[in-house]
Amino acid sequence: MDAVTVRIEGRGTLESAWEACTWLDALPMVEADTVLLGARRLVVVSPHPDDEVLGCGGLMQAALAQGCAVQVVSVSDGEACYPDHPQWPGARLRDARRRELANAMQALGMDATHVTALGLPDGGIARHETDLASHLAAWLSPGDVVVGPWVHDAHPDHEAAGRAARAAAASCGARFLQYPVWAWHWLDAEAPVGPWSSAQRIALCADSQARKRQAMAAFATQTGEVAGLDREPVLPDHVLARFRRPFEVLIG
Repeated sequence: MDAVTVRIEGRGTLESAWEACTWLDALPMVEADTVLLGARRLVVVSPHPDDEVLGCGGLMQAALAQGCAVQVVSVSDGEACYPDHPQWPGARLRDARRRELANAMQALGMDATHVTALGLPDGGIARHETDLASHLAAWLSPGDVVVGPWVHDAHPDHEAAGRAARAAAASCGARFLQYPVWAWHWLDAEAPVGPWSSAQRIALCADSQARKRQAMAAFATQTGEVAGLDREPVLPDHVLARFRRPFEVLIG
């Protein structure tokens, strides 16, 4: 997650509102095995380091537990999250966020072999969308379940990465699902109906939730747990609360 969008301002929708949301509560709750049925590999396309954990850290754990291979495609290094910050220039952030991703993957039971880092520019993924789709298409196979950001997530990098993943999955006959991240900030929790015609909640057990929280905590540059950060972090506590739920949402 990176704060490069004009549609997201302030604290957004608090988790207390989501806890009372009728259309979210009405989404069917399923076990991860249902989503992964017949999958040879789970491929998670992440625009920035941390999006993969926020959106589907629990699903990745479930895939590992049932012997399904897991691969994260980290599209950018998230180096532009604090533009013009004197102590956190892009080069330093790039190195830090790659290390944070490695630590987060370890918390989920994986290592560096489960990550493919592409190094596309943070904030500029849309300029490389066609090449990204081609790269993914050449690498995917029909037995994969591909999970990418929601194509209407209200962040240009998220939407471009989601579109590229969707196109690549379609070109090779792989299943494609989407995870919302920024959407929890701006969607209307009090609306009578939700925005998705096909979505489901993936149940997370207590151990999976604990591991996901540990993985989220690994992103110190995003949570503000680093020296010299003199502005609100990208992932303050009220944002993290949206991803501490006992479920994750996947859009069909």
